[in-house]
Amino acid sequence: MTIDLHTRLWTSTEQFGPSAAAQMRRRKIDPWEDHSADPDDHKQAMEPVTAAVLLGFESKLLGGSIPHEQIAGYVQRDPDRLFGFAGIDPKADMDPTQSLQQAIDLGLVGVTVNPAAAGFHPTDTRAMALFEACQHHKMPVLIECGTVMAREARMEFARPVLLDEVIREFPDLKLVLGTFGDPWVEEGVALLAKHPNVYADISGFTARPWQLFNALLTAHQLGTMDQVLFGSNFPFVSPEQAIKTIYSVNTLTQGTQLPSVPREQLRNVVERDTVKVLGLQRKKPAPPQPEPAVAPAVETTDEDAS
Repeated sequence: MTIDLHTRLWTSTEQFGPSAAAQMRRRKIDPWEDHSADPDDHKQAMEPVTAAVLLGFESKLLGGSIPHEQIAGYVQRDPDRLFGFAGIDPKADMDPTQSLQQAIDLGLVGVTVNPAAAGFHPTDTRAMALFEACQHHKMPVLIECGTVMAREARMEFARPVLLDEVIREFPDLKLVLGTFGDPWVEEGVALLAKHPNVYADISGFTARPWQLFNALLTAHQLGTMDQVLFGSNFPFVSPEQAIKTIYSVNTLTQGTQLPSVPREQLRNVVERDTVKVLGLQRKKPAPPQPEPAVAPAVETTDEDAS
């Protein structure tokens, strides 16, 4: 079993906001590369995995949105294998708890927030209200770092250590650090070591083997590998490519005296049942209520009236 926790679809990179879209274009390693986020390409890329999570996005600061309805529509293309996470910005115009309820009504099973891209401190009052509601509904929250998305992003809100108060306040909330909280990986792993309900995905490292090796080695040495989850970062990396990268990380240190990550632990990351670990449960919409019965009108006569 392999669950891809970190994939995306979009109609255009402009859905992340004009500044973030421009940053994506500038950061292309290969000027000819063209990462398709088309549903058909996603379906083909996901063939090696058992199931996949589609992430939404919302940032009033950047002017970007991949709305709940769009994610729910994609999930309906393959409801047996796809799960949807709602992108929510606590600082947006809508009350975040109302946005969460809309997501639940659409059948989404988790939430993703980006403190840096949305420009909010993780313990902002509105963010805490959202986390409390997620804990109540048993919906996991994936925290994305996103510090390189756009110049307007607030890096000071992306540090994993800022989440410590959130987790202490909501001990039953399952929280996932995207890419270990990169670039503060050691903070991220320390958070995993402190809180058993915190996890990390490897998504942003699937194209950076050396950073992936160091993150996994740190997690191994601190005894937190059971909290590391697989995510490919599609459309930038396919699950097949990501799996090959994971299994080959120890080749970077062959012929040296550097330590390695046990292969069994690498296999566990790839084959971990993330659906079970995070308790992903499809929320079925409430059945329509029957119309109340209306008693037929009784005709009266003048004799009855008297």
